[in-house]
Amino acid sequence: MRALAYRHPRLADLALSFPPLLLALALPRPGADPEPAIARAIDGSPLGEVAAAAGVPRWLRRLPVDGLTRPIPPLPAGELFGRQIVNHVPHSPRLTAGWLDMVADAAQWGTEPLAVWIAREIERDAKVLKTNKLRLLSLWAWFSQRPEADARLLMEAPWRSEMQFEAAIGAAQAWLDRLTLELSLGGEQLPDVWLSPGSFDGYDFVPLDSAERIVEEAAEMENCIRTYGRDLADDYCRLWSIRKDGQRIANLEIVRHDGRPLAYVGDLKAARNENAPIEIWWLATRWLHQHDLPSIRHEPRPREAAKPDTAAWRRLWRPYWLAQRRFPSWLPLGPSWDAFYALTFRRRPRRRRRRV
Repeated sequence: MRALAYRHPRLADLALSFPPLLLALALPRPGADPEPAIARAIDGSPLGEVAAAAGVPRWLRRLPVDGLTRPIPPLPAGELFGRQIVNHVPHSPRLTAGWLDMVADAAQWGTEPLAVWIAREIERDAKVLKTNKLRLLSLWAWFSQRPEADARLLMEAPWRSEMQFEAAIGAAQAWLDRLTLELSLGGEQLPDVWLSPGSFDGYDFVPLDSAERIVEEAAEMENCIRTYGRDLADDYCRLWSIRKDGQRIANLEIVRHDGRPLAYVGDLKAARNENAPIEIWWLATRWLHQHDLPSIRHEPRPREAAKPDTAAWRRLWRPYWLAQRRFPSWLPLGPSWDAFYALTFRRRPRRRRRRV
């Protein structure tokens, strides 16, 4: 910045009138040519014209430059956005770079209202800067404004600017779990539920063999069985609803894998994840053991079966790709569980016993 300021007094004046603009001219974004904007500044063009030529929004004049150590990312330059965002500019230079990156990413991959919201939430709690779920939040907020999109129809709660950060994370994560079911089962019923549905000792055993049934059951039982999509698609487990006279009593997980030769009861919970009574455990055990368990063998899944359903993947993300006019590296055209779970920077779930 000092070297650039020495080139001309009018460039030096930017150190007082618009420090972030001087920084953008001295340290341009990769691929950007700052010389046209520098020439305008030397010629005495209005500050707004110089900023526009450099791709720097005028609202950045209020941003502390002390904390900026890398090129300024592309940012919205609209008047309404500028009036809103300046209310949440960080006062501490140590927050500036992270704040700017998050605002830029939220605007690019999500929406401008989301960018203003994330700036507000950082102002409330600087720990928001450490989140690893910005891509998920951006997708969730973007689809929240597309009521006609299939991905929007899978939301229980869309993004709203009135939400606080933790509530938004919870709603976005619930959407991710619902997407996992859709991508795992492809909107179809499981072709093989391993065991025979029907009545046993006065109770009904109903297979939860589709995304719709699982979502309905999870809502009625107030539990997290919607998170079992990957395990179902990989033939690791099957889920059942135990009912009596039409009333839901418990949810049953039947598991099979290489480590044990026979299928077994993996988990059994009443509503709201309460422990099922011992009588229901005995009922489920007797129902399971009336089947020909040696015939229910774990078989390795084909490589293609380990991927998300291709049709569902492209149907869900197509509106976003079209709007962005590109395939982001983190949301590719080809279905990928690694890319999907990278939305929250978490690893693909390992096979383990979990609470229903």
